Amino acid sequence: MILIAAFISMTFLFSLVSRRLERTILTAPILFTALGALMATSQGALNELAMDRQELLLVAELGLVMTLFTDASRVPPRVLKGETSLPVRLLTTGMLLTIGLGVLVAMVVFRTLTWWEAGILAAILAPTDAGLGQVIVNSPRVPHQIRQALNVEAGLNDGLSVPFLMFFIALAEARETSRGGSVLGRFLLEQLGYGTLIGLGVGLLGGWLLSLAHRKAWMAEPATQLGVVALPLACVVASEATGASMFIAAFVAGLATQSGFREVGEHGVEFTEDCGQLFNYFVFFLFGLLVTRVWAQFSFAILAYAVLSLTLIRMVPVAIALRGTHLSRPTTLFMGWFGPRGLASIVLGLVYLEGEADLPGEPIIRLAVMATVLLSIFAHGLTALPAIGSYAKAVANLGEDAPDVLDVHHATADGT
Repeated sequence: MILIAAFISMTFLFSLVSRRLERTILTAPILFTALGALMATSQGALNELAMDRQELLLVAELGLVMTLFTDASRVPPRVLKGETSLPVRLLTTGMLLTIGLGVLVAMVVFRTLTWWEAGILAAILAPTDAGLGQVIVNSPRVPHQIRQALNVEAGLNDGLSVPFLMFFIALAEARETSRGGSVLGRFLLEQLGYGTLIGLGVGLLGGWLLSLAHRKAWMAEPATQLGVVALPLACVVASEATGASMFIAAFVAGLATQSGFREVGEHGVEFTEDCGQLFNYFVFFLFGLLVTRVWAQFSFAILAYAVLSLTLIRMVPVAIALRGTHLSRPTTLFMGWFGPRGLASIVLGLVYLEGEADLPGEPIIRLAVMATVLLSIFAHGLTALPAIGSYAKAVANLGEDAPDVLDVHHATADGT
């Protein structure tokens, strides 16, 4: 109970001063990670961690499931229309190049990894986390379309990373066990196939029923929120029973629910987000507790890859993806830098480790993920407010016909 008591106390204290903290460089991920690191000095907390590992992993998994469903269900389809859409560019060209470049850099920095192990590392670190840069996506000083693009990217790339991760894991296991065909076939059928079918079934049926009840005025408003939060939990139960991926199921369900119940983003997501936020804070708390036990093992190669992951591996693909948009260089640099790694990378890393694949490169993958996320929590959290100020000045100096400036005017007119 030591861990739970410390987390509950921190959550309460954070809620008391949360508005004051919004004006500082101290973000929630920084504070909860620091608390976890502090708890690592308690032998009782470490004993609890060893005993309750499966239960703590389940909490982390539920946090990601809720986040995947919420993010997918609240993204309006209109923002993904057209090949010139900024989110589409980031989620297609940008994400594929990020994974590809992550693999190449991993093979150069870590000479002992196989291509598939490098793919696992790249896929775990591909998704971004808007929660680490929440001040960015909420700041009116940042042009609306830039905020929206970064928010939509972070909302969808975690779900899109899951199939890549599982694909690389399946290929790596197949290489080690010499059962390539059976392992890959099982992966495609169970993880991807069943996960997609469960997500479609839960999302389409749940969305239709919610829509019907809403039209008939059968539901009270609070109960609507309960109905929505039940959908990702149904994905978890169905996935556990069939061996499917609960993450793919939740992500697909979030997208599918919109087809039957378009108001899902308005009526039910607030409750889901609040629950998910609590789970997310706990994941950062757990991460701080875990990373403190291994940071003495961070070698030069591990730290070098962490730095490259947040800079070269992120910023070059973003710059290529944004070519032809006529956005200014400050905007390209700003969007390239604010691709923080957080919740999704932590949980996907934990899920990979719990799979007990026992790959030769597992220690490198584990340490590289932890070093990258730890660096991102502090680097992106501490630079958010200063970067907004510098970027706002740069945008103010652009000509009136610049896409960045036009968007500021548009956002002001819309009140967003």
